[in-house]
Amino acid sequence: MPDQRVSSSQRKTVFISLPDSFFTQAVPKIKDLAELKIVLYAAYLILQKKERTYFVTYKELRSHELMATIDEKTLRQALNSAIEHGTLFHSTLNINGVLEDVYSLTADSRQPSTFNIFALYEQNIGIITPMIAEELKEADRFYPPQWIEEAFREAVTLNKRSWKYIARILERWASEGKDSGEYKRDIKKDDPDKYIKGRYGHMVRR
Repeated sequence: MPDQRVSSSQRKTVFISLPDSFFTQAVPKIKDLAELKIVLYAAYLILQKKERTYFVTYKELRSHELMATIDEKTLRQALNSAIEHGTLFHSTLNINGVLEDVYSLTADSRQPSTFNIFALYEQNIGIITPMIAEELKEADRFYPPQWIEEAFREAVTLNKRSWKYIARILERWASEGKDSGEYKRDIKKDDPDKYIKGRYGHMVRR
């Protein structure tokens, strides 16, 4: 039987785009070749995702064929350096019931956007406190604008005008897939309290 594997030279070419600020502001902060590789690989994996989630998990990075020549120690060191230099942003998300290390591109590495999560919050919830501002910035780094807008819309529709409630919606979409069958089944249950049972449940205003 002939070998059905497709070589890298035979694969369809996929183009990704990075803003000029990535090369003028982010790249000059990078100190070594391993860090540069990891940042570029992370950008590639994030920007070519079909769902346009703005992050990549550590497991995805570690298991990808691009990492075949990079050992785990080097990967960890490169990620830590990228975080320290502000070229990648690190956080943790609950994905399928497991806390995962996730990495996103910082403002210097992403395409510019007119989306304003702060205006969305003020219009639908109220005054932004310093603590909320940090959480909004983090959400803006990780989730597509369309997700954030739809999560706000769903919370307002259910009269659950709380950022913690909205954050839980976004976490669940990231964990289960926004358009997954499981999520759709939960919607059919029409349980307005389905998002107060997670990590932020005790902080949601009823």
